[in-house]
Amino acid sequence: MKIRALGFTTLLALAATAAPAFAVDKGFYVGAALGQTESGLRNSDFNFKDRDQGYKLIAGIRMLGVLGVELNYVDLGTSSVGGASAKTKAADGFAMVFLPIPLVDVYGKAGLVSWKTDVSAPTLVGGIPVDPAVTNQRYRTSGSDMAYGAGVQLHFGSLSARLEYDAFDAKEAARPNMLSLGLTYTFL
Repeated sequence: MKIRALGFTTLLALAATAAPAFAVDKGFYVGAALGQTESGLRNSDFNFKDRDQGYKLIAGIRMLGVLGVELNYVDLGTSSVGGASAKTKAADGFAMVFLPIPLVDVYGKAGLVSWKTDVSAPTLVGGIPVDPAVTNQRYRTSGSDMAYGAGVQLHFGSLSARLEYDAFDAKEAARPNMLSLGLTYTFL
């Protein structure tokens, strides 16, 4: 009987000390992520989309176990086809809803993105590209659009690993998106 009581007490003590290590942290968090991006350019002269590597810097606050707000700086890399290339960067803000499951969060997010695309493209004469070695046109296009995403994150105390998908409804930037793997750290 004493052995069972000792075993139960030991198990209870281990569970009590392990639970805080995997508890959902509320508070301010920062992080970064790397991933595969898809972006491009859609206008009257060019219509292309390409994949590249990108990154994002993350800052957010989780006020409750189920609600948070997040801001990101996103570099979607450079997409190119032929002599045309488009480099897209963005800043976004999201309201986030979490479904906290022990050790894991599944979340969805919706918000706004402000983006800009720097374009280098061959000059067109009558719809036909002029030799890019001779002349290229450079211009910038930008806008603000809706953004959304979803993800899952695994907690290791204040450190979390996350896998997420973000998409921006930016038609002229060929509706960019990013699938990323990142880390965040929560400050209590």
